Amino acid sequence: MTKDRLITRRKALLIGAAALGTAATAGTERLLTVDDPTRSVRSTAVIQGPQARASLRASAFRLQPLTDGPARHLPARTAVRHEPIRSMPGRGRTMVLTFDDGPDPTYTPGILRTLRAYGVRAVFFVCGEMAVQHKDLLREMADDGHSVGNHTWTHPLLTTLPRSRIRAELERTSEVIEDGCGEAPLWFRAPYGAWNRTVFRLVAELGMEPIAWTRDTRDWTAPGTRTIVHRVEEGAAPGVIVLSHDAGGDRSQSVRALRAYLPYLLDRGYQIALPARQFT
Repeated sequence: MTKDRLITRRKALLIGAAALGTAATAGTERLLTVDDPTRSVRSTAVIQGPQARASLRASAFRLQPLTDGPARHLPARTAVRHEPIRSMPGRGRTMVLTFDDGPDPTYTPGILRTLRAYGVRAVFFVCGEMAVQHKDLLREMADDGHSVGNHTWTHPLLTTLPRSRIRAELERTSEVIEDGCGEAPLWFRAPYGAWNRTVFRLVAELGMEPIAWTRDTRDWTAPGTRTIVHRVEEGAAPGVIVLSHDAGGDRSQSVRALRAYLPYLLDRGYQIALPARQFT
């Protein structure tokens, strides 16, 4: 699919998300708020998010949970939240780097090399249809100590799907991650940042925590390496979660930007760390 059609599809999806619920509040307010499963959960839709790409038509087979092999060991069910985590509290100057939509054999290896060179760990939110083709990269992520999160199978707008399809998107991807990394994912990020009650409940049932971001680099727009670097450095602050991408388009700018802003953050005393589970 051409770049113009990809951008058009993204705009259409984001307009649809905005019509389905209240726009998500940016920033760090109401962090790590848990909700009783019996209480109502308000829908949250995004006002900005990763670039849409052509989703493969998901057949019933591709999205059926795996039935062969040893029994899976899901993380303990988590509390049902009514909004995703947008920042990570902690002591000192700690930040979290995240990369969505991969793994991609063209761009992910470069990001892994840079993180390895500086001894830094990040969170990779992978799509199942990409992960199943590149399990070697999943293993490399796990071997380097990174956290591998669930970003659905086909990157759909979840708020437009029935419960059964949402569950299949999440479940199938978690199984591929567990097969490639040796453990089920602890974190989930919704495509386009679009959340609703059903998504929050299913994420909790599958033992994951919903996580969004504080600072969106908007690297999917290919704004230029310097612009990406500026957005990260300008938005640096304790607890910030940075959103970038390692797939879904030409991510060469994202790879180059990381090589520039990562040493900058470290030189200024920031610790790049993995998010910690709370209240689980």
